[in-house]
Amino acid sequence: MLALRLIERKRDGGRIDAGEWRALANAYAAGHVPDYQMAAFLMACFLRGMDRGETAALTEAMLRSGDTLDLAYLDKPRIDKHSTGGVGDKVSIVLAPLIASLGVAVPMMSGRGLGHTGGTLDKLESIPGFRTDLSLAEAKQQLETLDCALIGQTAEIAPADRKMYALRDATGTIEAIPLIAASIMSKKLAEGLTGLVLDVKRGSGAFLPELDRGLELARTMIELGADHGTPVVALLTAMDRPLGRACGNALEVEESILALRGEGPPDLMSVTYALGAEMLVLAGAASDHDAARRRMEQAIGTGRAAEHFQKIIEAQGGNPAVVDDPALLPQAAEVELYASARRGFVARVEPRAVGRGITALGGGRTTMEDSLDLSVGFMISVRPGDWVEQGEPMATIFARDRAGVESGKAALRTAITVADEADPPLPLVSHRVTAAGAELLVGT
Repeated sequence: MLALRLIERKRDGGRIDAGEWRALANAYAAGHVPDYQMAAFLMACFLRGMDRGETAALTEAMLRSGDTLDLAYLDKPRIDKHSTGGVGDKVSIVLAPLIASLGVAVPMMSGRGLGHTGGTLDKLESIPGFRTDLSLAEAKQQLETLDCALIGQTAEIAPADRKMYALRDATGTIEAIPLIAASIMSKKLAEGLTGLVLDVKRGSGAFLPELDRGLELARTMIELGADHGTPVVALLTAMDRPLGRACGNALEVEESILALRGEGPPDLMSVTYALGAEMLVLAGAASDHDAARRRMEQAIGTGRAAEHFQKIIEAQGGNPAVVDDPALLPQAAEVELYASARRGFVARVEPRAVGRGITALGGGRTTMEDSLDLSVGFMISVRPGDWVEQGEPMATIFARDRAGVESGKAALRTAITVADEADPPLPLVSHRVTAAGAELLVGT
C-alpha cells in the first residue's frame, strides 16, 4: 500500500518526506514494488516536480540502498567525470585512462544508452572480451594497481537507482532535473570520491536543451555534492551537433583510441582537455588549467595514455590489441557514403535524429531488454557552417544489411540540413559552474 499512497500524493502535488523516500527505494530494490507502480510514481514526479529537500532525500535513499566504495586507504585524489549524455560523446573513454596515467585515481562508473544517447558501457563492451561487470572488490583491486576501473553500476551500488534508471529510459521520464540529479549523484557519491567534474550538455541534442535548465541541473548536483563534502565543478558544453565524427558504439571506441594516440578530432579534444583540466586541478595534480593541459598533451604525445588504456583493457578481460589495431572491433556488414543532394552551407546536424537513427540501425534500445548491434552507426564528416557541393560525401553509414543502409539514409536526411545560410553553432564550452556560482567562459 506504501507505493499506491505515495503515487496518489505525488499525483495530487503533495510532498514525500525523507523516511518515505527511503522506504520506497528499499522496497523497490528488494522487489516489493512492481515496475508498473514505480513507473506511475516516476511519471507523477516528472509532472509534479520535486523540491530541494525531496531531491536530497531521494539521492540519499538511493545511495543508502546498497554498498559504497571505501577508497580512502588509497591515500591519493579520487576524481570522476560524468556527462549528462549526448550523441557522439565518447569523452569518458578518453579521459579515464588519460587522467589515470597521470597518477589520479579514476573510479569511473558509467551507464548504458539512455533515450537517444549512447552509453559508455555499451561502447566499451564492443571491445572483444571487455568486462564492465566488475564487483566492488575487483574494482578496488584494479584501482590499486592501475588507478582506474571502468565499470557499470554493480548490484551492490545504489540498487534502487539501477532499477529506476532502466525504467526511466523505457517510460519517458528522463528529462526531469530532480530525477537526473539524484540518479547521477547517488552513484557518484557511492564511489568514495574526493572530487567530481560534470559535463552538462546544452542545445537541441541534450536532455535539457535550454541554458537555464542546464545551469539549474549543474547547481543542483553541486549542492548535492556539498551535502556530502564532495566538491563538484560543472562545465556546460554544446550538444547542438554530435561531438566528434563517430556516432555508434564500436565506431566511438575507435575514435577514442585515435584521440588517445593524438589523432582525435579537434572538438572532441577541446572538450576532453577542458574537462580533464578541471579533474587535474581538483585533484591537486596541476596548479592551473594551462599546466593541466600541458600534462595531458604530454601523456598523449608520448603514448603513455594509450598504453595505460591497453593495460586497463587487459585487466578487464578485453583484447588490448585493439589499441594498435581498431579493426579488431566489431565491423558492420554494409558501409555506404551519404552525399549532399545540393550545394550550400550545412545548417544543422541534429543530434537527436542521429541518435534515433543509430537506434533504428540496431545500435540503441527501445525497450529495457533489447540487445545491441555494436558495429552500426555513422561517421559524420561535416559540421554546421561547412560548405558542401552537390554530391559531396557528408557521412558514412555502417549497417548490418541493406535495409539498415536505407534506414540510415532516412535518418541522415532528417538530421543533416543543407541551406543557403547557416547560423553559428553553440560554443563548445560556454560556462563553468562551482559552489561560488556560474562563470561565462565565452559568448552564448
